[in-house]
Amino acid sequence: MASVEQSKQAIMLNKKYKAGLLSFLSAQGILVFFLICMFAFSLFSEQFISQSNIMTVVRQASIIGIIAVGVTVVIIGGNLDLSVGSMLSFSTVLVVDLHDKIGPAGAIILMFALTLLIGAVNGFLVGFMRLNSLIVTLAMLSAIQGLVLIYSGGKNVDIANQSDTWFAFFGRGYVLGIAVPVILFALLAIVVQVVMSYTSYGRRIFAVGGNPAAAVYSGIRKNWCVFSTYLISAFCVACAALVLGSRVMGSQNNVGQGYELLVLAGIILGGTSLLGGAGSVWKTIIGVLILGFIQNGLLLLGYPYYTQWLVTWVIIILAVWLDLANKRKRLFTTHS
Repeated sequence: MASVEQSKQAIMLNKKYKAGLLSFLSAQGILVFFLICMFAFSLFSEQFISQSNIMTVVRQASIIGIIAVGVTVVIIGGNLDLSVGSMLSFSTVLVVDLHDKIGPAGAIILMFALTLLIGAVNGFLVGFMRLNSLIVTLAMLSAIQGLVLIYSGGKNVDIANQSDTWFAFFGRGYVLGIAVPVILFALLAIVVQVVMSYTSYGRRIFAVGGNPAAAVYSGIRKNWCVFSTYLISAFCVACAALVLGSRVMGSQNNVGQGYELLVLAGIILGGTSLLGGAGSVWKTIIGVLILGFIQNGLLLLGYPYYTQWLVTWVIIILAVWLDLANKRKRLFTTHS
């Protein structure tokens, strides 16, 4: 009897150990991986942990972070937005091209209006027409890229007088020694986090993403909630385009290509579930910074650009696997 009792205790301890390991990996695994990478990069490159390099990484990550703030809201609402990269190309080309034609103020206002219009189209198709968000935003990605090529004629655009315009403030300016893109990123993140955590609107978005049917039975206007999330995403893309165009003072017609992948990687790394109903803007910030530091470390070590993309894909797959493993309470499954 004693041996049977000891076997049961051993089985229970083994289950607790696996559950604890799974919980730890799902919650802190990426952070542990990040710390290991930081330590490894610092061994091979003294520049990696320098103050100037850290500030550079944070500043460069701001554009991805600004977009990720908006896309996080879309994903929490149970949908996807893969059109943000093309939308960034469109908005950046537009604001730079219009700068010399109608002035910086008019260019910024018109760029925000048209970007929000694209977001409204996405929101209408997904929210009211109930089309699949993956298909809608993939189609929008191609459509906008074609629109950019038609508008620009396939040529790059530049601002003529780059040294005499207040437009440069958004991408190159500093306030109290802090880069304006970083300030804008922080402000957007704070506002959206507060809205999602402490307002009834935020709770409705979580409800729609977590259980759409129950949300509708509770009286939540699901269509309008989904529609509004795409407006938030579009607004964040417009802010990112303002920063990017202002920093470069010019734009290529495909400048946003691939940003949708980086944004998704940062969000998933932060722990926001692609299944909707769970996530946090604060964690998205952490995910974006983790991605930025890993890519910077690979760059300092001399790895080519395509290697950074390969590592990014591996990280995404790892993060998605941990998310699914946490939901099914096991790391691996043999069920079909």
